[in-house]
Formats: sequence, structure tokens, C-alpha cells
Amino acid sequence: MPVAGDCALFREGGEGAILKTPTYWLKATIVDIYRRPHRMELCPNPGKPRARYDRADWRRLADAWPCVRDPAQVREVEAIRMRLRVDSWDTPWSRQHGHGGWLFRGHFLDTELKAGVIIDVDGSLLERCEALP
Repeated sequence: MPVAGDCALFREGGEGAILKTPTYWLKATIVDIYRRPHRMELCPNPGKPRARYDRADWRRLADAWPCVRDPAQVREVEAIRMRLRVDSWDTPWSRQHGHGGWLFRGHFLDTELKAGVIIDVDGSLLERCEALP
């Protein structure tokens, strides 16, 4: 289990078998880790391909996360959340550079990325990384 002060990485992209899409990322320092009860419901379905999701669609998915696709898996869980202090990032600036996912045009969802800004993320979406010097 990570602890406050550890480095965490959120990544998007890298899809494709031969020609891989670019990988975009956000590197941060864990400020706080907490648990909360969460009803894992069905993931929101905006009724369009992921490439056409808009900011509101991504926000709904983030608010529902973790979520499931199978109604038989709906249940209560204990979600592990992390508050992160943003250190560095790389986001796509146009749809030609990458899909408009959680990271897009200098934002993490609807939060403008700036060094030191605090964001709250489900821990299952993060990877460990090496701390910044």
C-alpha cells in the first residue's frame, strides 16, 4: 500500500498492437490516502464511441469509478481514494494528438493542471513511479 509522499502516475493512451498511440501522463506526489464506501454501479454509457466522448462524459465516468459493465457485479465496495499534488504532466492538445480523455488540453478532467494543484483520484487508476528529485 502506498503512503503519503510516494510518487503516483496516471497514464492514458498507448493503445494499438503495431502502431501505438502516444501515452499521456500525470506525475504527482500522494498527499493523502483514504477509504470510503462506494456503490459500484453500471458504468455510464453516453451512447457514442469513446473517441467522441466530451468533457461531461469523461466527468460522469470519473464520478462513477469504480464501476462495472455486468449488472450481476453491482455491489458495495470500499474504494481507496488518493489526493495528489501534481508535479508534472503531458496532455494532448488536439484530437489529432490523442483522444480527449481524462487528460486533455492541460487539464485533468475539469481541473486545470498547474504545479502543486491537488486532485482526488481513485487509487485503482494509478501506478507507482519514481519520486522526482
